[in-house]
Amino acid sequence: MLRLHDHRTGRAEALPAGRGLRIQVTGGPAGAGYRRAVVADLLRRVAERAGRHVQVMSTGISAEGLDDYNIQPFQDASAPDADVYVSGAADTDALCLVVPQETGEWASSDALTARLAMLEVPYREPLELSPARLSSADERLDVWRGKVAEWATSPGRPMNRAYAAEAEAALADDLDSPAALAVLDRLAADPDVPPGAKLETFIHLDLVLALGLVSAIGGA
Repeated sequence: MLRLHDHRTGRAEALPAGRGLRIQVTGGPAGAGYRRAVVADLLRRVAERAGRHVQVMSTGISAEGLDDYNIQPFQDASAPDADVYVSGAADTDALCLVVPQETGEWASSDALTARLAMLEVPYREPLELSPARLSSADERLDVWRGKVAEWATSPGRPMNRAYAAEAEAALADDLDSPAALAVLDRLAADPDVPPGAKLETFIHLDLVLALGLVSAIGGA
């Protein structure tokens, strides 16, 4: 069950019941970076995997560059009766994910490296995309992509459901992406899981994390 932190109660609460889910993501008077859009996109992907039909609307957020971050298109519209809001402040009586705008100089960085750096920090915490943080995320992403490319040359095996379930449970618990990413690290290092199973599990989880982990398959 997907639960999100509710600023009104101070604890994680289950999403409103029903098959549909409407998400409103907002910028602000000075606009916003990509972090709120990444969080909204992650929420969409997690909710869709749970069987929800999701509609994401945005106001004050430019569509320029969203594709580079693997952010699925938003509908440019306002939904005053949305089920979940993704904003910079809890300025509504509805369920609202308060996501501080990222700071730092990351414009020249690879967009998916920046996406990973954003997912490495809980969405409710401040985030500075410093050169050191971006460099660390870039190295982590390169290692994963290299391993995925290596595993792709091994015999196919079914994905490891225990690791997949652990990562999905973390994401369902208030979008705990740092915990889900830690699962990938442990899976990659686990000598008891066959390479083919690691490959299928990474691919399965990357459909939610959207980090382009298969991009090195077939490379020289």
